[in-house]
Amino acid sequence: QVQLVESGGGLVQPGDSLRLSCAASGRTFSSYAMGWFRQAPGKAREFVAAITRSGSSTYADSVKGRFTISRDNAKNTVYLQMNSLKPDDTAVYYCAADVRGLIAVTTTPQYWGQGTQVTVSS
Repeated sequence: QVQLVESGGGLVQPGDSLRLSCAASGRTFSSYAMGWFRQAPGKAREFVAAITRSGSSTYADSVKGRFTISRDNAKNTVYLQMNSLKPDDTAVYYCAADVRGLIAVTTTPQYWGQGTQVTVSS
């Protein structure tokens, strides 16, 4: 089992950048595919980005070219670098993990963090 703790959220202005972090417990972090999801008020949770054990990544079309997911297995941490933020990016951002791989972590992850709020507003 793995526990996930997100950090790095906050209030920023349109066009700003923000980096989210997700720290995972356990000694098998490198075995998990990792992902980020978000949920805006009144909307369903949606996939944002994911990264495989080997470092390959995939993104939702809405964030492609602006967001970058990365991982540091030595620190048991996955990151989401968010650039050129827009008001539509306002949401609670959740970290996710799944030992079954990329398809699973982008659809029905085994584990979730508790989320961190990102608000983009002028």
